[in-house]
Amino acid sequence: MKFVDEFRDAAAARTLAAAIARRVTRPWTIMEICGGQTHSIVKFGLDKLLPEKITLVHGPGCPVCVTPVELIDAAVALAARPGVTVCSFGDMLRVPGTGADLLTARARGGDVRMVYSPLDAVAFAGQHRDREVVFFAVGFETTAPANAMAVLQARRLGLRNFSLLVSHVLVPPAIEAILSATDNRVQGFLAAGHVCTVMGTAEYGPLAARFRVPIVVTGFEPVDILQGVLACVEQLEAGRAEVANAYARAVRPEGNVHAQRVMQEAFVVVDRNWRGIGRIPRSGYALRPELAEFDAARRFGVAGDAPPESTECISGLIMRGVKKPHECPAFGSRCTPEHPLGAPMVSTEGACAAYYRYRLRKPETAATR
Repeated sequence: MKFVDEFRDAAAARTLAAAIARRVTRPWTIMEICGGQTHSIVKFGLDKLLPEKITLVHGPGCPVCVTPVELIDAAVALAARPGVTVCSFGDMLRVPGTGADLLTARARGGDVRMVYSPLDAVAFAGQHRDREVVFFAVGFETTAPANAMAVLQARRLGLRNFSLLVSHVLVPPAIEAILSATDNRVQGFLAAGHVCTVMGTAEYGPLAARFRVPIVVTGFEPVDILQGVLACVEQLEAGRAEVANAYARAVRPEGNVHAQRVMQEAFVVVDRNWRGIGRIPRSGYALRPELAEFDAARRFGVAGDAPPESTECISGLIMRGVKKPHECPAFGSRCTPEHPLGAPMVSTEGACAAYYRYRLRKPETAATR
């Protein structure tokens, strides 16, 4: 493993940008899926290094951003119940539901706790068997193995006071939904390296072939991303549509087989509602029927229908690559990180938060590092 500075090297970044400029002959629109990639692009000004013919748009790869409102409302409702402790990651505590977020629920007296791992919530349940402990399990395939391990560990320990409120989503169905939309403008994808570290690359081949789009597995540092863009442009210019791995130092074609087995033991694939996008078939995980006693939505009966969202928020258009954050009329005025209209302004991985943080002042470019 090389030092991270090598992947933020200004000379290497400029060399790659120049190679892209030499190769491109016509306009192309490329979407990066991961919110971490989005933040690197905006923070380091990578899109500014690229030729005008290359447009980078930002996908739905922020798990906090696509967590449906009804599940946030369910978590808030659970936090208000006596004897219930709701645990989750920091970003989830600030995401607005219909009327409140989890931090507001805590301010009103609810027991809401930020944890760094779902196993922390399992340990808390073991130490406080008089309380119902609910872990709000969100994320893509990246976080699913740890959440699967948590519920399986709770079962082994006999912790009947532990449950998961599950909101897991999957990347390949989201790509399919974006490419199938009538207003799609995406011609190539940068796939999230950490997801592929878990799942491998096999799922992307049929999508590349069906929709005739190149899909390049990419890392998260400036050099990683520019290498991914170059690989994608080379395919587009040559008329090819294949899956390429530009993150071979972490991703193997088969992925992490052990993690996949753990996920299969705990979860089953289901249809899932995505905030700002809508329902995507077979795009999420739910607990297997044999683990139903650990399903917080079933145990407490809190998951309801999807409520209406803010009519001002255009997060769906942003996460499908149709619009960019600064094209939203509310961006930076009626919608800020302190008073967000939608989740992409809340999460540290959200595209709107990235534009607000780095584009309302001079961006830190790869050339200045």
